[in-house]
Amino acid sequence: MGAAADRIRGEVSKWPGVTEAPHRFGGVEFRVGRRELGHLHGDHLADLPFPVAVRRELVEAGRARPHHVMPESGWVSFYIRTTDDVDRAIELFRMNYERPWLDTHGGDLVDEASEDSFPASDPPAFGPVTGVGHESTADDRERD
Repeated sequence: MGAAADRIRGEVSKWPGVTEAPHRFGGVEFRVGRRELGHLHGDHLADLPFPVAVRRELVEAGRARPHHVMPESGWVSFYIRTTDDVDRAIELFRMNYERPWLDTHGGDLVDEASEDSFPASDPPAFGPVTGVGHESTADDRERD
């Protein structure tokens, strides 16, 4: 990783509760508990999960682009090309870290924003998300 990624890693990883780990599709991801704040692909791309409504606002404001693989999800892609882009990427990670839509009273439960942001094709690396990897029960089979 180069200067842009090192700067972002240096800032994001010092926030309370943030951990850093290799991302399953390459690069490095940042987490708070079971919730991914986002991940970096080298010095040129950051992907971050948001609720779809927030993703729409970010894209409409020109602060991010729809995710490069899953454009209809809550994920955004942010391309890092300049020094100013590094600061803007950090702002997006901070926005996700401090997200006001997070249910802080639910302990370590996955909140609505995370469920909205992790489509079945890209489940979180750690632990289940409601609706992803659901095992059917006898009740489910009776309804089918």
